[in-house]
Amino acid sequence: MKRAGRGNAAGGVDGADTEGGAARVNGAVSSRRANDSRVARGGKNKATARPAAAVTAEPPPRPAPELGPEFEFGAESGLGAADGGFEVEAEAEERAADPGDLERALAEILAFLRRRITGEYTVDEHGFDVDLTEHVVAPLLRPIYRSYFRVETRGLENIPDQGGALVVSNHSGAIPMDALMTAVAILDHHPAHRHLRMLAADLVFAVPFLAPLARKTGNTLACQADAERLLGAGHLVGVWPEGFKGIGKPFSERYKLQRFGRGGFVSAALRAGVPIVPCTVVGAEEIYPMIGNSRTLARVLGLPYLPITPTFPWLGLLGLVPLPSKWIIEFGEPVDTAGYTSAAADDPMLVFELTDRIRETIQHTLYGLLMQRRSVFF
Repeated sequence: MKRAGRGNAAGGVDGADTEGGAARVNGAVSSRRANDSRVARGGKNKATARPAAAVTAEPPPRPAPELGPEFEFGAESGLGAADGGFEVEAEAEERAADPGDLERALAEILAFLRRRITGEYTVDEHGFDVDLTEHVVAPLLRPIYRSYFRVETRGLENIPDQGGALVVSNHSGAIPMDALMTAVAILDHHPAHRHLRMLAADLVFAVPFLAPLARKTGNTLACQADAERLLGAGHLVGVWPEGFKGIGKPFSERYKLQRFGRGGFVSAALRAGVPIVPCTVVGAEEIYPMIGNSRTLARVLGLPYLPITPTFPWLGLLGLVPLPSKWIIEFGEPVDTAGYTSAAADDPMLVFELTDRIRETIQHTLYGLLMQRRSVFF
């Protein structure tokens, strides 16, 4: 009578279905054991004829190894080696190794050097060098903008695509880093990729190395004549009316706007008939928390202030590294000045009213953004 049999640890074969087959298998195993015993006693293991019907026992299949959690995740998501082998990682490595980006960067560098040698670049009457700004200065600032301060920009649609406009912003942070980040935000993310022509303080143009660089990157003296000239020519101009009072205020007064001067920026916008765009920056106050001011040393060095922070001067040069706060830059709705005549610029009451209106707009926006912010660094 036929019956199904299963292999066992003694060497049986799966699928042996007759008693005679099982006997032959057991006979082969017994013969092999006899030979092994003779070898163990020191005798010679002579070749013996195997029965013709003997079946070699196959080892049972090895169980598949258990996979760890990381391999189970890969199997579920299609990233396992059995499914083709980490295709996403391979594609990422291929993109990283793609020489196209490196070749383009090298080509841009060589093209820039060629233009500098041959003189194929232009500089305007104020010393603005577009080629140097776009291909040297902006690439150096972009990693700071994107990865270090992680700037979030809002309201860029309020900046006109063409024609003159005046951007008015709060000022903070011990050094004018907020002005640089605002310029990068407009250049990189505005649909027209406009350059922000910044009105800088006299001190900027008194420093030997900084003065020519400031001119080449679009800065000009913060005076009403230069502002009107730039606005009349259709440029986008940026001004920070708080000046040194804003960036040099103590940390205890953070996000409290200082006085906006005498309203000279409003007069310039009224004469040129351009809109005024209020700009609010949150995050710059925390890059250098100013807990003190060495006034005596500042006067010796000819500086308006010399900040003392939790890291400077205690950590030396390392203390000059700004803290990586999270930034938000928001451009508000523009204040239209087209409805005023040029004579309105000489009306002190109107100038004062518009100046105070813009200041209050920025202050209220600061409070709103601070309530939305989850934390200083995230």
